[in-house]
Amino acid sequence: MPGPFNLLTSTLASAARGWTGIRAQPLQDKPPEPLVLYDMENCPYCRLVREVLTELDLDAVIYPSPKRGQRFRPELVALAGKAQFPYLVDPNTDVSLYESLDIIAYLFETYGNGDIPMKWRLGALQTVSSMLASGARGSRGLSVKASRQPEQLLELYSFEGSPYARPVRELLCQLELPYLLRNCGRSELGEWLPPVLRERLELIPDSQLPNRIKLQQEQGRMGIPFLWDPNTGTGLFESDAIVDYLSDNYAV
Repeated sequence: MPGPFNLLTSTLASAARGWTGIRAQPLQDKPPEPLVLYDMENCPYCRLVREVLTELDLDAVIYPSPKRGQRFRPELVALAGKAQFPYLVDPNTDVSLYESLDIIAYLFETYGNGDIPMKWRLGALQTVSSMLASGARGSRGLSVKASRQPEQLLELYSFEGSPYARPVRELLCQLELPYLLRNCGRSELGEWLPPVLRERLELIPDSQLPNRIKLQQEQGRMGIPFLWDPNTGTGLFESDAIVDYLSDNYAV
């Protein structure tokens, strides 16, 4: 578990967004290829897009692009002409987009029911509260740290509004470690209970979300965050354990 102050400010960030990015709606059919998002973790505009990815239960390959980053920022400039974030690439439709609100509209139109929920039509208000959320975390997740590049993509089971997953995503961003984000929002009532309480009650919610089903089947429990590193065959629950692992294995 993150330290008390770290957890407090991460919780404040989630609260500032009204706990958006927790609930998920199971898709009829997931797209065959994960989306691609060039992203900065504590960027208020990127946060909005990641929240919608959780709501629509969409997976994405995240290319972390912190300030002064040298891996994916130059790649984005070569690809699209400027280092502006977020930037979405959808290999399923050959669509690429800047601008968070344009990306959100595209995601709902393409992978939702075609209607943009009212709260997302109030783009200016969403941006303001996302800025407040970023303020709660200060500079965490923004500045680059030297790291060793993994050969294979890491996989992170997460949902955007989780205060525990946020420190992991921040470090992944700072280390410029690309990863496959496997969204695990909540869709069932029992999933809102803390994992410790679910385990004591021997309660396994009947989730409809593929990533939650897979994690429960493969690991025997459900908890967020969960990191899978195919480079070392390591799987870890718990935020602090994952942060320590990433620092020990990839920071230089």
